[in-house]
Amino acid sequence: MSDTTTVPRADPGDTAPPAGLVVPRPKLRRARSRGYALAVRAVGPVALLALWWVASATGLLTADVLASPSEVLRAVGELWGNGQLPDALATSLTRSGLGLLIGLAAGLTLGITTGFTRLGDELLDSSLQTLRTIPFLSLVPLFMVWFGINETAKILLIAVATTFPMYVSASSGVRDTDPKLIEAMRSFGMGRLALVREVVLPGALPSLLAGLRLSMTLSVIALIAAEEINATAGIGYLMSQAQSYARTDILAVCILVYGLLGLTADILVRLLERVLMPWRTPQGAAR
Repeated sequence: MSDTTTVPRADPGDTAPPAGLVVPRPKLRRARSRGYALAVRAVGPVALLALWWVASATGLLTADVLASPSEVLRAVGELWGNGQLPDALATSLTRSGLGLLIGLAAGLTLGITTGFTRLGDELLDSSLQTLRTIPFLSLVPLFMVWFGINETAKILLIAVATTFPMYVSASSGVRDTDPKLIEAMRSFGMGRLALVREVVLPGALPSLLAGLRLSMTLSVIALIAAEEINATAGIGYLMSQAQSYARTDILAVCILVYGLLGLTADILVRLLERVLMPWRTPQGAAR
């Protein structure tokens, strides 16, 4: 009699799993409507607004510390009615937009140069990385000495702040382009400029959009610092005037405007990502 035991073979037609094994259950994505997603995103801001209103109504937050939401709304109507808020918005957006355009152009050009050519990398990258570590706020006194207190100093400060995020992202994205694809296109006779335009930039598009998002956010932060340089117009000027008269309602309006500008910049980049890269899965859809 043999000591070996015979293990029964599984029937090919049997769908039951072997003993001790668990049937895999893949996690399915839930289809979420856009309205539901917007409602979830609004929970945080609405909760903060409700907390602000309750603290003001119960006296925990006094007007000399921070005005109530109703007082802030009245301040918005006052500033919009006398034309101060539209004029300040137009001035601040012009400063931020011009500085951002200069910074994006400089960062993209330098990033392509250092990422695509070895000579550019050896000549420029170490110097640019050193300059990148200098806080742009430390340049405010120097820019005032160089350019005075006119619009040039404000715009260039924003340009400097927005150059380096785009530079780092562009340089990294260009370096990550598939070298085999570049060599294949060169073998077909594609020139250097056409190679950058048709191959390198499309391949680096995710990094470029990430750099654009950072640069647009920094343009708002730099705008706040730039408008502290003896501004006579803009949101920063409204803030300095409100500080002089202890108008916490106007101060709150200006802070909210800065926040809305940053949020709007982020939303614009997200929309641009959907247009330029429609194949990308929305963030968080797989979780």
